[in-house]
Amino acid sequence: MNLADPQNLNKEQSMTPGLPAHELTEAASIFGHPIPIRVAVLKERSEHVPAIDSVYKFNPQVTAAILAGFAHNRRVAIQGRHGSGKSTHIEQVAARLNWPCLRLNLDGHITRPDLLGKNVITLRDGKQVTDFEEGLLPWAIQQPMALILDEYDAGRPEILFVIQRLLERDGQLVMPDQNRVITPHPFFRIFATMNTVGLGNLSGLYHGTQLLNHAQLDRWNIMATLDYLKADDEMAIVTARVAEFASPDRQSMLRQMVALAELTREGFATGELSSLMSPRTVISWAENVLVFHSLDLAFALSFLNRCEEPERIIVAEYFQRCFGRELAYEKSS
Repeated sequence: MNLADPQNLNKEQSMTPGLPAHELTEAASIFGHPIPIRVAVLKERSEHVPAIDSVYKFNPQVTAAILAGFAHNRRVAIQGRHGSGKSTHIEQVAARLNWPCLRLNLDGHITRPDLLGKNVITLRDGKQVTDFEEGLLPWAIQQPMALILDEYDAGRPEILFVIQRLLERDGQLVMPDQNRVITPHPFFRIFATMNTVGLGNLSGLYHGTQLLNHAQLDRWNIMATLDYLKADDEMAIVTARVAEFASPDRQSMLRQMVALAELTREGFATGELSSLMSPRTVISWAENVLVFHSLDLAFALSFLNRCEEPERIIVAEYFQRCFGRELAYEKSS
């Protein structure tokens, strides 16, 4: 019997040691969307369970894909532009399931020893001895854990090939240096986020992304796409975060702020800008308005100063289009 299938978990719980206490729950009762999936909700929250964001907006299709990953041990990859909230979406689903999470960024800096482990010299009884220090991957797969591989399409080939075997239906982790083969915990789940669809940096926007081969892409059972929030949804989230923006005057200002954020995202997509305003940036801008009592200064400190000098002219034009006036900000010398 496959213990990774939650339809069998309750039957096996009493006879299989090591499974966390859980309850099969209708996903619709947790997330509100009509999702015909029953998923295990763990009864205890550990330190690795993300905090619940009570005002988070779930995308129904992406939520269903992520829940399929948790409920049926599907390998789920989420593709979307920078700042669209791919990893946060997975974390917020996990938070409501009390499921521990670990995020690993697979950008070019992570190495194979970081992932699998390495030999280290330690002092024991006054003598130097060589011990093996386990990496993050073998640690994660041996316990209830949702592993999120951020920037999967930027991972180096030697890293992706380590993970590839783990993506099989009954995948195991091979530790050649230790002569070990590790079978994942029944409650181990694996997810990935990508800026591209695995075809490399075709748009020129995501330097460092790799052209993934078909064997790697084919092992992801589900590919979901996440885009930015609609303007009204984004405004609702900012207002929930910054209650002072609930007044009619501030709501009008906020609509202009969100419109400006959307222009930066379009500019990023077309290559005009090398950065963009995510919903998190808009929240920071709103918070900084209250700190500095100046919309323009708060905008400069929240986003404008992140842009290259030539791009600031473009961003200032965006500001003028949205607010009907020039940006009043004096650059420090």
